[in-house]
Amino acid sequence: MSGGGRHIREAYDEALRRLEEDVVRMGSLAGDLIHRAVEALKKQDVQAAEAVIAEDDVVDRLHLDLEERVAKLLATQQPMAGDLRVLMSVLAISIDLERMADHAEGIAKATKRLSREPLLKPLVDIPYMERLVQEMLQDALQAFVGRDAALAQSLAQKDDLVDALRTQVFRELLTYMVEDPRTISRALDLILVAQHLERAADHLTNVAERVVYIVTGELRELNV
Repeated sequence: MSGGGRHIREAYDEALRRLEEDVVRMGSLAGDLIHRAVEALKKQDVQAAEAVIAEDDVVDRLHLDLEERVAKLLATQQPMAGDLRVLMSVLAISIDLERMADHAEGIAKATKRLSREPLLKPLVDIPYMERLVQEMLQDALQAFVGRDAALAQSLAQKDDLVDALRTQVFRELLTYMVEDPRTISRALDLILVAQHLERAADHLTNVAERVVYIVTGELRELNV
């Protein structure tokens, strides 16, 4: 390879590295927003919830920036198969992480509504769901950086746990609504929070599927 060719390749590799670093940063930001939204709910902290809503824009902007950079590399570099999988996966992962941040915003908006009255019940399952989502996020990002398909595939089991907890939350809150119709509004908002966490876990499972695709070239669903 000529000196000019090496320089082009080095610049391309650096651009890929920076993209991957920003995917990790985006994931960390989305996870932080999820955590802060649930903490705001636990404390019925409207100001903290409003901060989460405002900061969702940071993740949105980062997603758009990643999209523009991926498009530029696709247009100018004509990547080979392996690099093409990485670029397409970075784009797909950034979409899932942006939507994960949207779910944090949804939790924060529910928190603002729920702050008008005492919480219907002590929060147990919802914080547990959030902890599982954070564990999934860390595993997904580690699998992405380390190209670890086995770790990525393991996320499916935790996603199943999150799904089961969401069902448990729904059933318990349904009992409250049946016994006392005055609780319906508060119960529905808590169910909505659980649904947001379930969807966040689904997006992380999508991230894991993309990691498997990068490593193996096979795009398939982990939860079937």
